[in-house]
Amino acid sequence: MSQDSEYSEGDLRNTGMSLKHDREWDYELDRIVEAVEERDATKVGLQFPEGLKRRGPQVADDIRELVPDDVTVMISGQPCYGACDLDTFLMKRTDVFVHFGHSPMKNTDKVIYVPLFSNVDVFPIMEEALEELPEDDVGLVTTAQHMNQFEDMKEWLGEKGYDVHTRRGDDRLTHEGQVLGCNYASADIDADQVLYVGGGKFHPLGLAMEHPDKKVVIADPVNNVVTIADTEKFLKQRYASVHKAMDAEKWGVIFCTKIGQGRWEQAEEILENNDDAYLITMDEVTPDRLRNFDMDAFVNTGCPRITTDDGPQFHKPMLTPGEYEIAVGNKPLEDLSFDTFHGTW
Repeated sequence: MSQDSEYSEGDLRNTGMSLKHDREWDYELDRIVEAVEERDATKVGLQFPEGLKRRGPQVADDIRELVPDDVTVMISGQPCYGACDLDTFLMKRTDVFVHFGHSPMKNTDKVIYVPLFSNVDVFPIMEEALEELPEDDVGLVTTAQHMNQFEDMKEWLGEKGYDVHTRRGDDRLTHEGQVLGCNYASADIDADQVLYVGGGKFHPLGLAMEHPDKKVVIADPVNNVVTIADTEKFLKQRYASVHKAMDAEKWGVIFCTKIGQGRWEQAEEILENNDDAYLITMDEVTPDRLRNFDMDAFVNTGCPRITTDDGPQFHKPMLTPGEYEIAVGNKPLEDLSFDTFHGTW
């Protein structure tokens, strides 16, 4: 992304960088073809995350070449931001449904999850990151795309003299050491420094917010850079949103109907304690969809990234549930923290 961005300083999309390495993915076509044969399938559904939708037609062509002519391959056009974001409409209408780019959030026979492991060599950038890791103890986390190298990463750090701390978080996480954009429970370990191996800055920024006592070092093998997670800009943007919402009278309480993003009890609690709060149910929460609602502020009980990624783009303040509690005076400003998501569906 160009440095001349249309987004505000606190918008996390402002932290993107152009790729330094090309990536090739393993689409695990053999697994898909095997499922088609076992189920005598005639309809196959494919769902890709936003950054990989452009690969969809080629993957569909590859599958068509390997399955009988009477098999129809369909590509989901619904937005997809995680394993919690399944196209249930398409899933119910296909014999084989394949979700690319994420690890399974819940065991189910209805979905074939293809995590798309990265082929990028992580160890050169990990070597550079050692300069930022002076202590003997280190926590190690990564994303689904690099889980295929996780055990090798642990062994490599051990050979460098580190005592490596890892754990699997809660049920929302598939693997030991895995982090999501909404869940950093795997970083709840006995180490004051954590090495995040992966692309982008959103995950390590969330990790640094969730664990402010830890130094989070980012070893990005895709962009070939080592940085330290700095939450200052993000915090400024969130503090500003909370302050704007403190005078709000009418609140729109967003309940997301996506299969893995609904926090009904949280939404219900807000409604029960605020007569000027109104429940708004939506599948896709966007600034345009909320523009016609006459509200002073919104509180999002769905995916935390709606608030953190798109927050500055909404016409009225968009807060997390925790930030809402601060804005209405139930909690002090110093309690501001990163909104995380636990449990499946």
